Amino acid sequence: MLLQVALKQAYSPDSPPASQNSHLKKRVAEQNNAIKMMEYVSVVPVAVLALIHYYGGRFSFLTGIPRSSWLSVAGGISVAYIFLHLFPELSEGQEQVNKVLSSLGFLENHIYLLALIGLALFYGLERAALSSKHDQVKKGETEQPVAEVFWVHISSFAVYNALIGYLLFQREEGPIQQMILFAVAMALHFVVNDYGLQDHYHEDYRKKGRWVLVVALVLGWVLGFVIVLPEHVTSMVMAFIGGAVILNVLKEELPEERKSRYWAFLLGAGAYAALLLAL
Repeated sequence: MLLQVALKQAYSPDSPPASQNSHLKKRVAEQNNAIKMMEYVSVVPVAVLALIHYYGGRFSFLTGIPRSSWLSVAGGISVAYIFLHLFPELSEGQEQVNKVLSSLGFLENHIYLLALIGLALFYGLERAALSSKHDQVKKGETEQPVAEVFWVHISSFAVYNALIGYLLFQREEGPIQQMILFAVAMALHFVVNDYGLQDHYHEDYRKKGRWVLVVALVLGWVLGFVIVLPEHVTSMVMAFIGGAVILNVLKEELPEERKSRYWAFLLGAGAYAALLLAL
């Protein structure tokens, strides 16, 4: 609207002198460029998330036992976002699911079933990785899971990353504040994921796995340009991601041998919860 008014003024018969007219056209061009830049602002958080995967293995201060307090803080922030921001959005998405899938009675009031599926799927993948690692140790071989388990696990996280990249692109349609909150939570969650995957797969993850996840993330974001999922499908994707995030955080915090810092997890969750409730 502002652009149309400015152009109308610039070319109207009663327009200002040429010098002022030229200045007005320049301002219109600057505003137009700013609007175009804002259309793709999500490229910034996508680049940050990709860099986290790239540099994740170099954060040596996050390794070791007891578990780094920073990882527990990051996990707390991610879980707080899911419970206080993402899941409440699903109540609105449930209405769209009801309209489209009304014939499927078991989904009528259960969009959270997708959250359960996400949680259960990644729990199964984690168990498969641990079982394979234990079998390898018993055979006196490397502590890493077998290659088949590695590729299934990484492929699942690739789909996971692609969905997050797509959701980041879709967040451009809403307030930029919402996109930033989502990006911060996912960035810290990626740090936790990187640590867990490197703990399982070591060099395989550093040499191959992380690049697969970077490509998948960017590909998911790019697909947002050409594919627009229906609103009810987007809500279902969000539910699946929410359940997966909760599992991928808690599986790193709960094992006794990790000696996790509960106070750090609580600090991260409490601080981000207070921020979300204040906005």
